[in-house]
Amino acid sequence: MDVITLWPFSQGEIEGAREGFIDAVFSAKLPGLKPVEKWDERKEVRRRALSGGFPEVLARSNVERRNAWYGSYLTTILQRDVRDLSHMEDLTVMPRLLAILAARVGSLLNTADVSRNSGISQTTLKRYLSLLETLFLFPELPAWSVNVGKRRYVKMPKAFLSDTGLAAHLLHLTDERLSQDPVLWGALLENFAGMELRKQAAWNKEHPQLFHWRTHGQQKVDLVLEAGGRLVGIEVKAGTTVTTDDFKGLRALADDAGRRWVRGIVLYSGSESLPFGNNLVAMPISALWRLASSK
Repeated sequence: MDVITLWPFSQGEIEGAREGFIDAVFSAKLPGLKPVEKWDERKEVRRRALSGGFPEVLARSNVERRNAWYGSYLTTILQRDVRDLSHMEDLTVMPRLLAILAARVGSLLNTADVSRNSGISQTTLKRYLSLLETLFLFPELPAWSVNVGKRRYVKMPKAFLSDTGLAAHLLHLTDERLSQDPVLWGALLENFAGMELRKQAAWNKEHPQLFHWRTHGQQKVDLVLEAGGRLVGIEVKAGTTVTTDDFKGLRALADDAGRRWVRGIVLYSGSESLPFGNNLVAMPISALWRLASSK
């Protein structure tokens, strides 16, 4: 028997192409990325993040009809699946909890803070979070660490939702609002990139695991791919420019990883692939679905 997890569509599935990003970033030589004519990276990626990957939503061009579907989807999940799995009688707290979690995507999951904001006890909250993870709505991103004695690591997971379109619906996000709020857009973008990698990892033959990395000294890497003991670090940046400072966390992780380190990548909203030293490169975010495998 095979158990297959069906996430919302990946960007490659939407385009009708099989992504090669994971194979490419673990290869000995990173393939080049062909430029696309008349391509506005920021506008295109923002559109895709707001749309999400649910097939029913992608078939609806009207924003009101999309929001109506999300509302019906959440109602169905809460009235049927949650009640069947948990035998909860009072389900009114769940939409509010999902909205609170959506506002924290890309951030460390502080259950004490979520408990205070939601009015749910920590014991009950942990049960609800486990339930939402079972329903594939809230796949937490665990922390990566190695016992080398160099640094003290943060072991708290990050909050992610399974679909950025759903997160945008819960937070009433629009393209205009995201363009004016770079912090909010950066958080949603990290969730978008993380879920694209999680989807690709599900069918990749090496089945890499996905983590984040952070030290108590505030060094961090947004996403860490581990496959066969080898590591690739990925930073996600909403801006259109990249500097050497954007690679600080990746260099620190490379130092900790030692021989397991393959390369570090900054995904950003620019249009060019730019080298930043040995096994360090900046690439457009669209490389997640446009980069071809070198195999």
